[in-house]
Amino acid sequence: MSQEGFTTVFSSGEGYYEEKKSRFLGFLYHVKSEEDVADILKSMKKKYWDARHICYAYILGSDGSKQKFSDDGEPSGTAGKPILDVLSGRGLSDTMAVVVRYFGGVLLGTGGLVRAYHEACADALNNTTLIEMFTGRIFTVTLDYTTYGKLTYYLNTENITLMSTDYSDAVTVRFPVASADISRVHKDITDMTGGTCPIEQSDEISYGVTDEGVITHEN
Repeated sequence: MSQEGFTTVFSSGEGYYEEKKSRFLGFLYHVKSEEDVADILKSMKKKYWDARHICYAYILGSDGSKQKFSDDGEPSGTAGKPILDVLSGRGLSDTMAVVVRYFGGVLLGTGGLVRAYHEACADALNNTTLIEMFTGRIFTVTLDYTTYGKLTYYLNTENITLMSTDYSDAVTVRFPVASADISRVHKDITDMTGGTCPIEQSDEISYGVTDEGVITHEN
């Protein structure tokens, strides 16, 4: 299959950096919208109400086209931009990073600030589990037991992972198909089954494959 995906956060991570008694707490999150970003910021400001600065950056969209960062009172370009550079340097999207600073009483200078915010975010990234996500649709196909064997063989050759299989008088299977392959896979299955098996498609989603199976995020 010809999949073009993007990398995002599967499970959130935390990081830490300290310089001249200033403490920098780093956090990475999966986000799908600016509303998610606002909710996280609200929660962080409530939890870390006594921090000097709460700086952040985020990248949204499967193409990473929506980007924003905030220095939250630090000198321009010394906090949010280094955080964003960590995210973009790893090709992340639908991802938000936050770095909370507790001031230690000593000014770090421009270079020190850039290094501190970068390192706190990078440490959080090192402690974060990432996942490759793809844009596509979920196919639901109902077929008889004889044709089921043909279909599973086809899915294996296409490296398509089954999400679920329900057995009754017939077999119903669900699996994700990348957007670029939808027309071809639909035609292949229709030809294989002689058009006798109904094929339903979900709305567009983002999905990834883990050891536990397929996970999905609505677009």
